[in-house]
Amino acid sequence: MDIKKICFAASSGGHFEQLMMLKPLMNKYDSFIVTEKTAYAAVPDNIKLYYLDQVNRKEKAFVFRMIKNLYISLKIFMAEKPDMVICTGVLAMIPLCLIAKVSGKKLIYIESFAKVTSATLTGKVLYRFADRFYVQWEQMLQVYPKAIFLGGIY
Repeated sequence: MDIKKICFAASSGGHFEQLMMLKPLMNKYDSFIVTEKTAYAAVPDNIKLYYLDQVNRKEKAFVFRMIKNLYISLKIFMAEKPDMVICTGVLAMIPLCLIAKVSGKKLIYIESFAKVTSATLTGKVLYRFADRFYVQWEQMLQVYPKAIFLGGIY
């Protein structure tokens, strides 16, 4: 597959920090970032940025926020037409990742560096859909036997 455009997707905080470790890859390809809207602004240099709503599965509005993020993700995907999505999590990114798979695009998921012995909910969902699934700790291969371990991205 000829990769021309990559979507880099991550929620805010540490997941976004991990995603930014891939900046050399972002600079190599036509890229854009999708992250959560927070009180503080994520401002990467010269890379187009889109925002989704933050999602907390314990909130009453969880389902409605996920539906809203599905709609926003679909709009972003149709406008940008990426060949691949690289995601470091979490819940808000699931609709975007699933749209990529339904559209026949590649999905790469990188499980959180913070997860040393157990899976994230997003990891559990996307493990079965990802074309490549990376873990950052060797012991995580016990949790995700088909994952790829290459060490941390830090």
